[in-house]
Amino acid sequence: MKIVFMGTPSFASRILEALNNQYNVELVVTQPDKPVGRRKEIIFNPVKKFAIDNNLNLLQPDKLKDNYKTIETLISINPDIVFVAAYGKILPKEILDIPKYGCINVHASILPKYRGAAPINWALINGEKGTGITIMKMDSGMDTGDIISSHKIKINDDDDTSMLTEKLSILGAKKLMEFADSLISNRAYKCKAQNESEATLAPKINKEDALIDWQKDAKEIKNLIRGCNPWPVAHTHFKDQIVKIFKVALDNSSNINPGQLINKGGRLIAGCGQGSIEILEIQRSGQKKLSGREFLNGISNIKTPIFN
Repeated sequence: MKIVFMGTPSFASRILEALNNQYNVELVVTQPDKPVGRRKEIIFNPVKKFAIDNNLNLLQPDKLKDNYKTIETLISINPDIVFVAAYGKILPKEILDIPKYGCINVHASILPKYRGAAPINWALINGEKGTGITIMKMDSGMDTGDIISSHKIKINDDDDTSMLTEKLSILGAKKLMEFADSLISNRAYKCKAQNESEATLAPKINKEDALIDWQKDAKEIKNLIRGCNPWPVAHTHFKDQIVKIFKVALDNSSNINPGQLINKGGRLIAGCGQGSIEILEIQRSGQKKLSGREFLNGISNIKTPIFN
């Protein structure tokens, strides 16, 4: 079976690794290199890195629609199937129509919930107790294709985006391999339409989404911090500086104003609109990451410290 794989982040690279261990992947298609960080360094995305390390044919088109070079390359390969995982762009019809068995996507939610670029982030931010992966046959919409199978997992209270991505990528790789094995045996598969009335969206997360509103409930703030770690990282302001908060725990302290900071036996506690949180990992702009206790030591001379 001739396979083409399309994907970009770490969620996709584990799935590519599983495919490559058992099948010949004719071509890997991933997003173009982009500068990251303050220094604007070019760092290979996880899928590109895996493809290079394993001597796989690699293509990085700037766009897919009306990209005749990419389309001609795919036609020349004549793939039986194209597997897609978090590629990052909608596939045009001229690509969807190339493979014999279609383009099959592994999406990190139980569709039709959380269609879009950031399903893992939004599941955490919204305080979901469970999520999963969906294997679907792609159409020209954004995660609107017919469902082949869905597989659920529990979300733990301390899961952040990085942890949940790892769990879902393992599940996605396992279930996609089962589908691939079944396809080889049966040369066919069944799918069903999504229920549009249950559809929700999970748009790309940006830095504005990650700003902490201390008037909100402690659980909501904790969920935002979980859903924005490791990127874009939930943040607030302290003494006119941006402060990033990576990890917190719920606390039962009372009578603390929203955003107010107190020292509770060496623990850094922040008040919320309802409840409070203990800050476990924090980073001031341009400095290294600190524990809550270390941060407290640095602000001991401030009479009434407060986030705003």
